[in-house]
Amino acid sequence: MRTYLVTGAASGIGRATADLLRERGHNVIGADLKGSDIDCDLTTADGRMALVDRTGELAQGQLDAIIAVAGISAPIALTASVNYFGMVATLEGLRPYLSGSAAPRAVGVSSTASLHPADPALVDMMLAGDEPAALTRARELEGDPRLGYLIYSSSKEALARWIRRSAPLERWAGQSIPLNAIAPGVIETPMTRQLLSTPEGREMTFRSTPMPLNGPAAPPIVPARLLAWLASEDNTHLCGQVVFVDGGTDVLTRGDSTW
Repeated sequence: MRTYLVTGAASGIGRATADLLRERGHNVIGADLKGSDIDCDLTTADGRMALVDRTGELAQGQLDAIIAVAGISAPIALTASVNYFGMVATLEGLRPYLSGSAAPRAVGVSSTASLHPADPALVDMMLAGDEPAALTRARELEGDPRLGYLIYSSSKEALARWIRRSAPLERWAGQSIPLNAIAPGVIETPMTRQLLSTPEGREMTFRSTPMPLNGPAAPPIVPARLLAWLASEDNTHLCGQVVFVDGGTDVLTRGDSTW
């Protein structure tokens, strides 16, 4: 039996992942804004500290894997706080608890939105770790109805790039901790349900996120299975990978340009 910390565990992909791991007999500590083992607000320094401290208590100082799922998609500045700074704080803050595991693992959640247009200034501020500057820039974008959507894609691009940069470093790969991420396409969760509830919403969604293989994933067990594998003992050599589970969006968007 392994011990996992899963953020965003009260709904959507996080809940599906936590449920799957529990069904497999593992010990799961769930964290979310409310309704989980640990209630915490990852937009704040106090909330992030509470996550780390309470996890240490519940896990008795030792985890086998961190699965950081918590995120929001609204075109507001807080999206940058949760999706990037909250995600990084989760992974880095809990990393010391992995030191006693025979097979430590860490996974975050990016998105196919990381392939969409982003705001370069906001991405750079996030990667520089400058949260006050990033929030100032995000509020500027939030105030413009034409640009607010860039906050979400910027947060997911920045996270993907942070994963790539961090994974091979001494504190991760050097400590035998595979650090990776998944990039889901459209998943039918409470966050996307309203958008997908009308023909117009679905058409708009699939113009930006085409999914020729089986359309949107429903229920969110699809990405949950991938997260569970990446956080398992079986994953020994994936390092800094952002694995797209997207029904073909990445293939259609980037083709073979990555090679």
